This record gives sequence, structure tokens and C-alpha cells, in this order.
Amino acid sequence: RREQARLKARVVPEDTEQWQKDPRFPGLQRVGGVDLSYVKGDESRACASLVVLSYPGLEVLYEDCRMVTVSAPYVAGFLAFREVPVLLEAVQRLQQEEPELSPQVLLVDGNGLLHPREFGVACHLGVLTDLPCIGVAKNLLHMDGLVRDELHREQIRSLQKPGDTFPLTGTSGTVLGMALRSHQHSSRPLYVSVGHRVSLDTAVSLVSSCCRYRIPEPIRQADIRSREYLRR
Repeated sequence: RREQARLKARVVPEDTEQWQKDPRFPGLQRVGGVDLSYVKGDESRACASLVVLSYPGLEVLYEDCRMVTVSAPYVAGFLAFREVPVLLEAVQRLQQEEPELSPQVLLVDGNGLLHPREFGVACHLGVLTDLPCIGVAKNLLHMDGLVRDELHREQIRSLQKPGDTFPLTGTSGTVLGMALRSHQHSSRPLYVSVGHRVSLDTAVSLVSSCCRYRIPEPIRQADIRSREYLRR
């Protein structure tokens, strides 16, 4: 908790980049996505995957998949201590070996400020890489009064078209993230939250623009490649 609090003090929950100033994101050319896929039946071995896609074309420019040993145990609320070290290594390896392909923003399968201590895996990875980072979760994290109750389901039903959103406001009154309908053929929303060096509005717009399917393409491609690597 002390380490989370120390790192949380470094989170910048607002836009810091020139390309973020225009909703069409001129100047944004490379969007990264990360994923960790575990070996079935072995929670200590996984494939860590980092992909970088062109923007707005969403073509894969770079991929790095490799087997890693995950030594920290899983503890709810502290997932980042288990997964971020190997993801950080992948980002640093790319920055050293092929800096011209380094991502300008990272999409992370997980939460950012939408976290019991407002410091999820997307914040943790963002602070340590100092890259703009966005949390994209497939399921709602129950916290600060946010629950998947009938009211929440009603709000989901109100999302009629891709790009429709509603704020995830906790009982504290804090807007912790946004529910986003990302694709016409999926009524299940994504839960987008700020990781680092990005505003919530920019995070939602960018995630929405990266969706060919329900899951934004950088995360989807990282997931596909890590699973395929494990199969091979």
C-alpha cells in the first residue's frame, strides 16, 4: 500500500501530449497494447505480449512475445505488482532496440484510476514507463458503490450505438471511469479509465477509435498473439 501511494503521487490524470489536443489525434502514429496469457494450470508461467499498431490504420508494426516467470502471488488490488514488471521489461526492450517504433500511448487490459486506491495496473505501468496509458477493462470492478445492479444494467441498455457512454460515478461522487459501447454488435460495454498522462475524454475517444470489434485492436492483437505463442 505504501508503494502504491508513493507511485500514485506521480500520476498525471490529464492530457500532456500535442496530439491529444485535437479529437482527430493528428500526430498520433503508434498505439501500443499489452497482454499476459498464462499457461493453463500454471499461474507462474505466462506469455508477455507487446504490440504496436499504426494509427489510424491499426496495422501491426511490431510484436514481442516471450515466455516469462511471474513470481509475485495474485492479491486482489495489487495485480500490478505481479504483472507490471514483465510488461515494463517488454516496453523498455522495444525503446532500446527499436526506438522508432516506440508507442506514443499504451492500452492496458485492466483498470487505471478505477481501483480501490485509484492506482490500477494502467496507472502503475504508465508511471513506470512515463507513457500515456489507458485502462480498458472488460468487467466492472465493484468498488466505491459501483455494482452491476439493475440500475447499472439499465444504463448499459441506454447505450444504443458505438461511442455511447455513461460515467462511472462512485458513492464518493468521484467519476472513476466511463462505460463505453465500443461496437455495434456488442451490447457489453468496456470500462475505460485514466492510467497516466491522459484525460478521461481523450482516453474514451481513443479507445473508441481503435475498436474494429468489442476489444480495442492493440489489446486484441496482443491477446491473440500471446495465446497463439502459447499454443505453438
